[in-house]
Amino acid sequence: MGENERTGIFFCINLNGNEDVVDIFKIAKNAEKKPNVSVVWYSSDISLSDTKKFASEIKNLKRLIIAGYKTGTVKSFLTEAMVIAGKNPENILMADFNEYGANTKADTEKAKAVVECAILGVPFEAASVPGETSVCTETLVIGGGIAGIQASLEIANGNQKVYLLERTGTIGGHMAMFDKTFPTLDCAACILTPKMVEVGQHPNIELMTYCEVKSVEGEPGNYKVRILKKAKRVDISRCIACGICSEKCPGKAVSEFDAGTTLRKAIYIPFPQAVPNKYLIDADNCIYVQSGKCGICVKVCMVDSCINLDEKDEEVEITVGNIIVATGFKVFDAKKIERFGYGKFPNVITSLELERLVNAAGPTGGNICFRTRDKKGNWIFSDDNEKPKSFALIHCIGSRDENYNKYCSRVCCMYSLKLAHLIKEKLPDSDVFEYYIDMRAFGKGYEEFYERIKEEGVNIIRGKTAKIEEKNGQLLLRTEDVINDRLIEQKVDMVVLAVGLEPREDTSEMAEMLGISRSDDGWFLEANSICDPVGTYTGGITIAGVCQGPKDIPDTIAQSSEAASHVLKSIINGKIRKSIKDLSYDKIVSNAKEFSK
Repeated sequence: MGENERTGIFFCINLNGNEDVVDIFKIAKNAEKKPNVSVVWYSSDISLSDTKKFASEIKNLKRLIIAGYKTGTVKSFLTEAMVIAGKNPENILMADFNEYGANTKADTEKAKAVVECAILGVPFEAASVPGETSVCTETLVIGGGIAGIQASLEIANGNQKVYLLERTGTIGGHMAMFDKTFPTLDCAACILTPKMVEVGQHPNIELMTYCEVKSVEGEPGNYKVRILKKAKRVDISRCIACGICSEKCPGKAVSEFDAGTTLRKAIYIPFPQAVPNKYLIDADNCIYVQSGKCGICVKVCMVDSCINLDEKDEEVEITVGNIIVATGFKVFDAKKIERFGYGKFPNVITSLELERLVNAAGPTGGNICFRTRDKKGNWIFSDDNEKPKSFALIHCIGSRDENYNKYCSRVCCMYSLKLAHLIKEKLPDSDVFEYYIDMRAFGKGYEEFYERIKEEGVNIIRGKTAKIEEKNGQLLLRTEDVINDRLIEQKVDMVVLAVGLEPREDTSEMAEMLGISRSDDGWFLEANSICDPVGTYTGGITIAGVCQGPKDIPDTIAQSSEAASHVLKSIINGKIRKSIKDLSYDKIVSNAKEFSK
């Protein structure tokens, strides 16, 4: 960098009340000592409304570097100041720490290197390329939803061995629970189940259901993974899935696959198209496992030695070169927002519960009906119950909310429109109302789908809902209509809460085990949100699907294919990059200086 490249660095300090993670003052002190750095400012010391005053301070500078978190929020101010000072605004460089995964106190050295790369005029990505090492050709995919399925098939079709690990008794994930997909209204099962069957039959895929990762050791290209194989207590190689055991079983539990809308037996197949299509025993609700009594399933089983109620968990170890994390998400717990009455009023339900009600393979055979208590006091849906005549769908439950999750969950607007269509399809004479904050129909064909739903007689109202109460057997909504500037009190028979997406409960534990970072919102953090959205700073570990952040099915599949391509590339080359996180500040700066010559 020549002497004429006089540089000023603008450090963003606690912008918009967001507390900084790394030690910015330490980074700034280091930057002040570098050649060509003429001045350093802190946003806390500058009036971000007086561009003329700041323009006078930069009149002798060639370049400006914006460093810290949320750097984009001040770029317009600095751009205007550069123009007023007669400088080229293209000479503003960004050094955003969040973009490069510097999200913990331990990442101060990395953030320091990000700033120094900017000073030297070298992209951090170019300076932070680690060395390579040999790679084991076998791959572990963690998570058996659509993301894990897609990645596994692509790698396996490349003639490489894949271990596909799923913590439940079947692959399929949340997509298997859906009735239709937006915006085409294609049958979700028709898209997913052929892929599930292909996984189950593929010679290069070893399917490990009802399993969990216990530990990961080793280095990129050679990871030793210990896996807990939970006891299914049913020999899946012998089980013929006749169903007699489940029919006679007295133990019952809430059905996870049906989102709690009905009960299942303690010995069960998660759903009729499950892969593997074999029974397993839920130890927490099995009377024999809990008390030593019962054992009816063993007595009625038609296959000798198929059921072993005393089977124990076991651990196995595998060696893999790459790991793809596709662990998915959980939905927001609507009980946290008490004013909506979920868990208090039986017919305030979640979007996922409605997905199961409209599904022909669901607990009611696709009929939408009221929730009532069974003979034992359990709240369930039964197709014998009466049908609602009016519905309200409320968007952004747990999303875009300062009290819960600030981010947009991306899919809620579209799936709510889809559910409104399905309600009208099942109950044409029903009244359907949608209450939204902003309609985010961002994908291909999504805006057209939104317009179509409006033409189907769905009342789409812009406004937030304040409270839900029960009055005279109906649900009373207190809400607003922003467009017409009025408050609304409306009675409906059923309210559907469009719950947002959240990181799974084990995300923190998984991140620590794999040595990968998480964003402020808790999602797994990619190496670079623009040019490497599936990579991480740990070599040989990629992320795919909603575990990286909220997204729809097409984006999930695209990201999974990219993760698979990363794996296949390393296997074809026989080499894999080591971990960027292990590069020292000195090594990154040394590389940057070589590039800048």
